[in-house]
Amino acid sequence: MPVSTANTVEAYYETAGEGPPLLLIHALPFDHHLWMYQVARYASWFRIIAVDVRGWGRSGKPRSAFSLRDMCADLLGVLGDEGVEQALVMGCSIGSKMALTLAIDHPEIFKGVVLVGGHSGAQDQFDHRIKGYREAAAGGTLADYHLAHLKHGVSKSFGESPLGRHLLNGFVERGHLLDVESIAQVFRALTESDLTSHLADFATPILIVNGEHDNARAGGTRTASLIRGAEHRILEDTGHCCFLEDPAGFDALVLDFLERRGLMPRRPL
Repeated sequence: MPVSTANTVEAYYETAGEGPPLLLIHALPFDHHLWMYQVARYASWFRIIAVDVRGWGRSGKPRSAFSLRDMCADLLGVLGDEGVEQALVMGCSIGSKMALTLAIDHPEIFKGVVLVGGHSGAQDQFDHRIKGYREAAAGGTLADYHLAHLKHGVSKSFGESPLGRHLLNGFVERGHLLDVESIAQVFRALTESDLTSHLADFATPILIVNGEHDNARAGGTRTASLIRGAEHRILEDTGHCCFLEDPAGFDALVLDFLERRGLMPRRPL
């Protein structure tokens, strides 16, 4: 599978399908497999590029300080390696903030944006996560802590269902690659990012989706209110990673948005 080193840090990614490029950026504490349903569905129309952000999955795990824009530069490197000049971008949680950052900084590249979660302001609530990961690693309980963190990304009912347990355990099994000091730097980069001042002038077509029980729903609502023409939708009975819980409902919202905004290609015969 391909790895980009265009921005020094190794960025692991996978591709599927043919058509206009669609970049997928996952949430924490997941990896690119979070988009498994969307890769399967959207590859009928798009060339999917699903990346592990630095610090997670199979991508590099630097321990020195970096910013969210440094993380975005990794993804620009991937697109450069793939010869992509224009793309759509979809992100969840930290991935949504990265997607919005990319679209703000490079409107010539990103022609449509889908955010899941959609928080755009400063976020200062992650010190307990850094502490929790460090203590779990020191105590030999990193897998247990990782699973508990993963459960915050879905609704309680889904996390306790047979399917939810199966999917979340898959992320835990791949979590043996995690480095807690690199994780700490990712959370610090997220804490320091505030895009609020850029929202009034944002003109790219954008859809923001929150699960009904999403702990980032207030942030998504605020972001949508600050962007002229932004569309905001709520997916009932789901949590933060609503597209994992209800992929059909989520895809219906996204495909309708893309169709109405002239961003949906013809399906290959």
